[in-house]
Amino acid sequence: MATAIQIIGIEGIPEVKPGDDLAALLVEALARQQLSLRPTDVLVVTQKVVSKAEGRIVELKQVEPSPFARTVARRTGKDARLVELILRQTVRVVKMDRGLLLTETPQGLVCANAGVDQSNVGMGRATLLPEDPDASAERLREEIKRLTGVDVGVIVSDTFGRPWREGLVEVAIGVAGFCPVADYRGQQDKFGYTLRATIVAVADELAAAAGLVFGKTQQIPAALIRGWQRRIQPGSARQLLRPAEEDLFR
Repeated sequence: MATAIQIIGIEGIPEVKPGDDLAALLVEALARQQLSLRPTDVLVVTQKVVSKAEGRIVELKQVEPSPFARTVARRTGKDARLVELILRQTVRVVKMDRGLLLTETPQGLVCANAGVDQSNVGMGRATLLPEDPDASAERLREEIKRLTGVDVGVIVSDTFGRPWREGLVEVAIGVAGFCPVADYRGQQDKFGYTLRATIVAVADELAAAAGLVFGKTQQIPAALIRGWQRRIQPGSARQLLRPAEEDLFR
């Protein structure tokens, strides 16, 4: 159990472009901050730079909206080209109301606009989520290990809203190198009560903590979390997705 955790923003990462070696950029930035990686460290990297490096960028002028996208655009007040992109990344429209488009993505994520985002990418462009965020996290982990010799945990994070709560937080959409949940079911508390439903989303907690140093305008797209006692083992962000048969809101 960690009693003190450091969250260190990784500064000086240049504007990421399609095809860039993101792992190398992270390692170089860490070196400039005189930070050497440790096996228990976790790197949290924002979806935006992962998507940029993977070429998941679309020019809106190249998108032809379908008749349905135009209809949705009129209902939501959105750019029809953006709506078309959102629908292409959607397997299920969960809610469409008051200008909001809440969807389920092929990755199993339920979020606004299927994760399609126009911020920090330049006017007239949008980024899509990585096709497989877990695979993106694993590639970063493997490449960082090759470059440094250290096997760190990696989280790919994105900014999500939450039901019943105001404000946005970072959540883990990709995980590599550790289990993203801590399951306490069957254990007893200090009073002898047996826990029956306590599963802690530690990857989301780490991602949210990293968000404290990201900001939205500071150009810090990654963070080093140190002090959490990571156990090296396989993990997937899909472990954080509640099965449909257990979801009271589907």
